[in-house]
Amino acid sequence: MSTGAARALTGRRLIIGLPSLWLALFFALPFLFVLKLSLSESVLAQPPYLDLLREFRDGVLVLAINLGNYQLLLEDSLYFKALLSSLQIAGLSTLLTLLLGYPMAYAIARAPRHWRLPLMMLIILPFWTSFLIRVYAWIGILKNNGLINQLLMGLGIIDTPLEMLHTPFAVYIGIVYSYLPFMVLPLYATLVRLDLTLLEAAADLGCRPWKQFLRITLPLSMPGVLAGAMLVFIPVMGEFVIPDLLGGPDTLMLGKLMWTEFFSNKDWPLASALAAVLLVVLIIPFMLLRHYEQRDLGAQ
Repeated sequence: MSTGAARALTGRRLIIGLPSLWLALFFALPFLFVLKLSLSESVLAQPPYLDLLREFRDGVLVLAINLGNYQLLLEDSLYFKALLSSLQIAGLSTLLTLLLGYPMAYAIARAPRHWRLPLMMLIILPFWTSFLIRVYAWIGILKNNGLINQLLMGLGIIDTPLEMLHTPFAVYIGIVYSYLPFMVLPLYATLVRLDLTLLEAAADLGCRPWKQFLRITLPLSMPGVLAGAMLVFIPVMGEFVIPDLLGGPDTLMLGKLMWTEFFSNKDWPLASALAAVLLVVLIIPFMLLRHYEQRDLGAQ
């Protein structure tokens, strides 16, 4: 092997190896630790779980695996309802961010070149403020004596304040506001690279604008749609802050349950089992996305 080929091979290994090392250190190892906790037993001690490897009096090491945490998740309807509620909230929130984010991304992509950067800065600007502060700001806007109710009562539209805070409506508002940039950014990156000559050719052949969008723009922007959907859906499934601050006590999500099990009930094994189940649920849409991408690459 020549020196140049050896250097190229070494560089290729570094490019592949560094991300793999990063994933192993900050994803695989923490998940293995969580999986280990999920198979242990909860005790009133510090730490509040038993080790899987236990040494008995005769010096024998025994691997004591406890599947009771997963059995409890299957038997107790509370956790199944939390999973369904999380799927519903995450799915509807993703749809809402798509309906709002697609026109915004399309408008920015079709804006004059010198306007694109300022418009994108407006989308990214909320990230410069603390996430927690932005959520607390919505409390001041949605509460009974908040900005919206004061404005509506001042205009004479309503006589009594509307109950908006601590409702599902407030949860959706907070999630859509917080995660909208995650939908706009990948959509913009896809739409800005769209070949406009395809639209011009379709117009020359008599295709109407709405048909151009449905047959050309929308199919070609699907990679951005799927990427944005994953960036919104996956973190919303484990969201805790927004449902806790803006939602009511009846707002049931896996993130809130995990927080309760970890910090209130001190049941780390059960909370770890919840986290493991959530990860498995989130792997499914990711694998579907990978399948879609591989199918597109095979068709090209």
